[in-house]
Amino acid sequence: EVQLVESGGGLVQPGGSLRLSCLASGFTFSHFEMTWVRQAPGKGLEWIASISNFGGQTTYADSVKGRFTISRDNAKNTLYLQLNSLETEDSAMYYCTRPRGTWPYSDPHAYTLKGQGTQVTVSS
Repeated sequence: EVQLVESGGGLVQPGGSLRLSCLASGFTFSHFEMTWVRQAPGKGLEWIASISNFGGQTTYADSVKGRFTISRDNAKNTLYLQLNSLETEDSAMYYCTRPRGTWPYSDPHAYTLKGQGTQVTVSS
């Protein structure tokens, strides 16, 4: 089955860190560039970051630049998002996607595959 499965979310205090994972299956992971997007309660999808198929190129939304890091391990068919210096505004459901279109894939609605999400809550 072609799918993406996210994990690693949770409750963290402001200033804390989390590492999200996205396990891909059913397709050749290394053939595809990937993205992370998020959706806060009552808001639309927001693109966060993109990574090229072998990880040599990354790009970030201004809202997370310098705090979040996208990476991948093609041998493990896994995409990662390291979240540091978390703020309450980062609370959201986080999704990995297999995007469509062209680099930097900043349209959060343009994807051919999206996972079920993992919840990140930043609160004291």
